[in-house]
Parts: sequence; structure tokens; C-alpha cells
Amino acid sequence: MADFIDELKWRGMLQDMTPGLEEHLKKGMASAYLGFDPTADSLHIGHMVGVMTLVHFQRAGHKPFALIGGATGMIGDPSFKSAERNLLNKETLDHNVACIQGQLAKFLKFDEGGANKAELVNNYDWMSGFSFLDFIRDVGKYITVNYMMAKDSVKRRLEEGSGLSFTEFSYQLIQGYDFYHLWKNRNCSVQLGGSDQWGNIVTGTELIRKMEGGEAYALTVPLITKSDGSKFGKTEGGNVWLDPEKTSPYAFYQFWLNVSDEDAARYLRIFTTLNRETITELEETHQQAPHLRALQKELAQQVTRLVHGDQELETAMKASEILFGKSSLEDLSNLDERTFLQVFEGVPMLEIAQTAFHELDQVTDLLAFEKFVFPSKGEARKMIQGGGLSINKEKLSDPAMGISFSLLQGKYLLIQKGKKNYFIVKVNPS
Repeated sequence: MADFIDELKWRGMLQDMTPGLEEHLKKGMASAYLGFDPTADSLHIGHMVGVMTLVHFQRAGHKPFALIGGATGMIGDPSFKSAERNLLNKETLDHNVACIQGQLAKFLKFDEGGANKAELVNNYDWMSGFSFLDFIRDVGKYITVNYMMAKDSVKRRLEEGSGLSFTEFSYQLIQGYDFYHLWKNRNCSVQLGGSDQWGNIVTGTELIRKMEGGEAYALTVPLITKSDGSKFGKTEGGNVWLDPEKTSPYAFYQFWLNVSDEDAARYLRIFTTLNRETITELEETHQQAPHLRALQKELAQQVTRLVHGDQELETAMKASEILFGKSSLEDLSNLDERTFLQVFEGVPMLEIAQTAFHELDQVTDLLAFEKFVFPSKGEARKMIQGGGLSINKEKLSDPAMGISFSLLQGKYLLIQKGKKNYFIVKVNPS
């Protein structure tokens, strides 16, 4: 089993930690928790740094707790946010919690692993029974307003944002109590989180010290950015989600495949469990032939397999090869409509009514229809005779052939002219 702190250090996943944590972890199995804010019904790849921290913690022989903020999710963490977020109702939060739990099960061992098996907890279970008067009397008296105001996340919000409601101001106290509750009842001595959570986390260690005279520890991981300094995990379409309905496995795979060389080397350390020797060998291979993009391919395969499984990875890889001519009609037919349109995003598309489509006699009629692919049937005929044209990955050989191609997803024909020019015909119901 790897040493947890050493593992995070060489992977570039350690930002700050409280004194004494290393010694504490060397005494035997410890328990740590990391919180997830259930503001959506899926995690996105920005959450994966925290998830992988829990993965390494469990691999090092320790016990991870994943805390879903069913209670704090009703408030919204103000840390480094410029405005207050919309509050969610209980029904929506319960749905989000259930979805996130299913995603975490792909990373952590909840049903195996003996004493250090992962556990999922929801702070709504202990916060929902707290009355407001009981909380401010039994918990609030231990933390001063001066202490809470001194946090960078609060100061920045007050200076640069649109003010801070009492609801949000109370967030760090409630998160601090979460740590106390798990320390008191589940022997959880460590809280993990992103570097933006440092203030909230040490509020928990302070609460444990003041309420019980106990010791607790904190560790944060850095916020991940791209090599150009821009925010990690965002695309033009928004977040890259772990839910395949929000971000398809193909689009997910493509995200990792298209990262820069510098980022790929860094992300392999952060988002996979590959060991140091394997990653070093991959870096050497990449240096010898950067154009083959060995780092990006391994990264995309590792993370997509982890999140979506082998079958979806295989489909994503086959879809990625389609644009490079290394595919068949079977590969095309196996794509769902969303993935098909993502693969060929930006390709010219002609929509034709079903009645008009069935009136076309020969393939050259289709190719010259509204001058979409060719300005004339004569030019289409020459291209076919030269062997440079295919429909649905089947090469055309006879200009006089009829139109007997099966429609992909029941509505599309993919026309390829030469090696790189694609066109799509969409047949609409009449």
C-alpha cells in the first residue's frame, strides 16, 4: 500500500495540510471525509480531483467517507462565489444525492474492502433534527464572528460580490459541525477538500478542539487549471459531466484526447491510478513521437474506462476513428444519433423530404440534388469512376446504381468525398 501523503505529492495533488497529519496517518488506519455539494444530479470532471483523493486514501489502507450535503446543499457554499445560488427543494436534492451516490460507486469500494470500505453519509440525516435555537446555542457559541469574518472566502465575497446573506454566512459553521459529528460518531479525524475549502475545513478542526478538546486534521488539493491558466473542466458547451446523458461517452473521451501535451502528463497523475513508472515510460514514448499523442490516448482511455466502462470506451474509440477512414458501416450503424451528430459536428447537412428522396432514381441524382455535393451529375459520375466517393463507408463503383442504402438511425446518409470531405443527407418524414 502506498503512503497517502507521498502519493499525493508526486502526483501534484497536495496543496496544504495541518501539522501532524503525516504522523497521524502512520499510526494505522484512519478515516477521512470529503464533501460533495448536490446542486446537480451529476458530478462533473471538476469533482474528480476530490474523488481521486478519496480513491488514493482508500488504496493506502484508510477508510473514506463521501459526504453528500443534503443539508448544506439547501444553503449553497459561498466560498469564492460572487452571488448567492438558488436554493433547492428536498425532492430535487434527494434525486441529486441518489444519482451522485451511483457515480461514486464507480470509483470507491463501498461493498468490499473490509474495515476500510467506503461509506456514504448525508448531513441531512443529522442536521434535519436540529432546531435553529439548539444549533446557535450548542454550536454557534464556540466560533466567533471575528473568526468567521477573517476567512478569505468571506472577505472576498463582501469586498467584490453582491453581499452575503446570513444563510450563506452560516455555511462554514454547518460544515464545521459536519466534521465534528463525523469525528464524534464515526471516528473520522481528517477532512479532505479543494484549496478553496481550507477556511471551512479548519473551522471544523477548531470546533472539534473547542467543543471536545480533540485533535483533527485537514488536507487540501490544488484547484486544477489548464496549462494556459484557464479553468479546467469547461468547454464551449459548459461542464463536462460524468452522466452519459449530459456528456456522451464520445464527447467525454474527446475532451481528454484533445488536451495539450503539458496537461496530458499532469492529468495522467491526477485522474488515473497509473503508477509512477508507467507514467514515466509513457512520457518517454511521447517525447520520441509527439505526433502519435501517446499521453492523450492513454489518458482518454483510462478516464473514460473508469467513468463509463469498457463497452462505452470501445464505442467512443471507434467513433473517434470514423473521421480518419478506419471504420465500417457496422461501426456507423452502432452509433446512437447524438454521438453520430457529435462526430460529424459542423459537416454540411441537406434535409430532404421522404417523398422527394424516393423520387430520386440513381445515386448521381442524389449527389447533384440541389447541387449539395456536386454541381452536376456529370461531375459526380467522374468522381465515382475515379473511386473517390462512398456512402455510409461503402465505396461507390457504378454511377448508374440505384439508391438502396440503409438510412443510419433511420434518417441519415453519410457521403464521403475524397479523404476528408463529408456531407450528410437527412431524410425527413413527409
